[in-house]
Amino acid sequence: MHDHAPDPGGIRSASSRRLLTISLSLTATVMVVQVVGAVLTGSLALLADAAHMFTDASALVIALIAATVAARPADDRRTFGYQRAEVFGALINAVILIALATWVAIEGIGRLIDPGEVEVAGGLMLVVAVVGLLANAVSMWLLSRAQRTSINVRGAYLEVMGDLIGSAAVIVAAIVILVTGWMPADAIASLFIAAMIIPRAIALLREVFSVLAESAPKGTAVSEIRTHLLGYEGVVGVHDVHVWQLTRGAPVFTAHVSIEPALFADGRSTQLLTEMQSCLADHFDVEHSTFQIEPAEQSDCEPHHA
Repeated sequence: MHDHAPDPGGIRSASSRRLLTISLSLTATVMVVQVVGAVLTGSLALLADAAHMFTDASALVIALIAATVAARPADDRRTFGYQRAEVFGALINAVILIALATWVAIEGIGRLIDPGEVEVAGGLMLVVAVVGLLANAVSMWLLSRAQRTSINVRGAYLEVMGDLIGSAAVIVAAIVILVTGWMPADAIASLFIAAMIIPRAIALLREVFSVLAESAPKGTAVSEIRTHLLGYEGVVGVHDVHVWQLTRGAPVFTAHVSIEPALFADGRSTQLLTEMQSCLADHFDVEHSTFQIEPAEQSDCEPHHA
């Protein structure tokens, strides 16, 4: 028997929004430090990392806005509530990431082709990069739990993780400059940051499009759910099965279930419905499930879909 209780710490919880606020404050502070450091040191890698931090801050702002909107209750026009706001926020994050990567790549290649008289202060660059690394590590720790149940927090988490790796690359470049005086190390670190951003942005876009296309959530085996339901006594068919998700951690399931007439006669159909809904919640982490219970002879007269 599976036991996968849904994590209550999604983006709609006050605790998750508080963590996002703390991460935003931390990220914005370090971003300012990195911008100042980039100006003082002449480091393109630091400037790229600062730009990435700006994107992180934007992602966190979007996540907070989406969290507030998604927490609004459902109404007669938006019967599922506003949870899709998280998905649109994640889409904006992905677009920003791609734009950032393009800019960093162009600047980095330009500096490699024409380095000019650029001199990078490796010592200060190293100090600022270490501060950024520590700040991103703290932010990742703060967001690690909430990102499991929210696609939008997941986007912010991925950006912070990428920026942590970017800070590590800047540290390596700073050490190379300090030890050898080889200035192109700064531009190479910038290109590394750009190359690192693209796959994460594509992965996030993929997940967003999967949700908007109403595909079955990753890891949800529709055939396994159907087989599980067919195992109930009196169930003779399960058809018109649909599984999608409103956002990460919010799957929805609907199906027509054909049962033997005897279950209607003795009033057991209501109990069966309750058991099936509990089954999906306890075994498959589907809190919102809708079943149409129908007699087997009616099912035989209907066109069946998936």
